[in-house]
Amino acid sequence: MSARKIASGFVSESITVQAREARLALTEDSVAIHRGGIEFRSPTPFAAWTEMTLALRARDNGVVNCSGVVISCTGSRHAGYHVSMVFTGLSKQAQARLNQMVQSPLA
Repeated sequence: MSARKIASGFVSESITVQAREARLALTEDSVAIHRGGIEFRSPTPFAAWTEMTLALRARDNGVVNCSGVVISCTGSRHAGYHVSMVFTGLSKQAQARLNQMVQSPLA
């Protein structure tokens, strides 16, 4: 994944992550969005290769719908889990919108 993270001001207060076994509503400060994927904390563990869908809501009321696959899930039920996933099959429009959301560390 790229080292670029989400720029403040682009995402509203909720990000929805959904898999068969769980649906999470995450806040902007609990995720790191990269060009190629997303990392977040979860109270629920996810197995590697679990397919998930995401809805990223921008402050201008635009929504970027993405799908992805979990590549890593570490942690414990006591401390929570750190989940990393990569985006799969992004449309050109969704990729362009994500590119607007990420901020270069040099910018």
